[in-house]
Amino acid sequence: MAVVESRGRAGEQVDRPCAASPVTSRGALAPLIESLLGPDLPIGFEAYDGTRLGPPDPPATIVVRSPDALRRMVTAPGELGLARAYVAGDIDFEGDIFAALEVRKRITGARIGPREVLAILKILGPSALRPLPAPPEEAKPRGRLHSRSRDAAAIQHHYDVGNGFYELLLGDTMTYSCAVWEDPDRHDVSGLDAAQSAKYELICRKLDLRPGQRLLDVGCGWGGMARHAARHHGARVVGITLSPEQARWARERNERDGLADRIEIRLQDYRDVSDGPFDAISSIGMFEHVGRARLRGYFTKLYSLLPPEGRLLNHAISRPPNDGERINPRGFMARYVFPDGELIEVGSVVTELQSVGFEARHVEDLREHYALTLRAWVANLEANWDEAVRLVGLNRARVWRLYLAGCAVNFEDAGTQVYQVLGVKLNAGASGMPYRPTWERRPLHEIDTLGDDVIVLD
Repeated sequence: MAVVESRGRAGEQVDRPCAASPVTSRGALAPLIESLLGPDLPIGFEAYDGTRLGPPDPPATIVVRSPDALRRMVTAPGELGLARAYVAGDIDFEGDIFAALEVRKRITGARIGPREVLAILKILGPSALRPLPAPPEEAKPRGRLHSRSRDAAAIQHHYDVGNGFYELLLGDTMTYSCAVWEDPDRHDVSGLDAAQSAKYELICRKLDLRPGQRLLDVGCGWGGMARHAARHHGARVVGITLSPEQARWARERNERDGLADRIEIRLQDYRDVSDGPFDAISSIGMFEHVGRARLRGYFTKLYSLLPPEGRLLNHAISRPPNDGERINPRGFMARYVFPDGELIEVGSVVTELQSVGFEARHVEDLREHYALTLRAWVANLEANWDEAVRLVGLNRARVWRLYLAGCAVNFEDAGTQVYQVLGVKLNAGASGMPYRPTWERRPLHEIDTLGDDVIVLD
């Protein structure tokens, strides 16, 4: 992932003189940049030494603001040095972030090789070898991987940046997972809330939720799934999260919406839930925090909380086979976004799910839907840039814009997928499942409701 970002208002273009040919000024950094990115850049490049490369009116410009960017690349080789330079503002981005991310296709790897290190030493001298402090936004996980305390710390690093920030980003549903887009003419912010409701409706139908049934929502976030299941399907919901900020916000929203008597939000690890059985379980966007080593324990626990013919819907990001599962611990994502995250290939997920007794009944990839969702979040962030910076600071807002845009591009390129896997706990061989899927017999936006009451979906 390219580690570049914007100064000032997100996406704001800087006025540049028009020219009939590329504006080029070859400072000391020009050869280094061309060795990394190649000649004839499709975007602009500027550096503190006067270097200017690229077309006259670029859709985006990478800016190296300080020699400290080079120091970070030398003292923390690979993506981590680039990430630190970007987060600290030593490297910036002006213009269209999606155009800038196209440059990643020119880079075979983020690592600065020996040749580039020698070039930097020649430019900066011995000072290039003196490490700089990491930006304070960098996560520093402590303890055993995927222990309760470390998982809680990782969750809080990502989710407890302030509910006000997430309100700007996510819209009214406060849903931080892939939406399902049904209307081809509304693949933008205007359709985001409807697309998130459609996702919840799809999951409720796959689980065959009925009035009075108990639903456990593992990793409930701000309670969007819980509210949809309670309001539109009559479920009694227990939602669990490790984020105190999420739990507080969800409880307040449930009270305001008149749903507190149907929904219980707990600050609880899934490993500690002991009040089953639940008729159904949903897990939406938390599986990435479980870890390969704990997959069997995760599915075993959820299996134990269901009755015979109970259903589990596991919604999670996945990587293709052989791409590696653990997010690079020395990369941008692990240090600044998702500490300890693991993206398990879907075949392995199905194998582990079935190994504990579930039968896998349906697998669906929503990859293209997540790219659209991420682009809508980027649009929300850019439209509310000044307020986002006020709430979380420029560095963290910069992190989020790059992270969201980079993930959108990665889903579009099939570097990652997002799967819904539906499993059922068999009852002496009986599944209770229909012979053919019933969840899309009518459009997902057709959601039955009577005022604040829930009620039955045919």
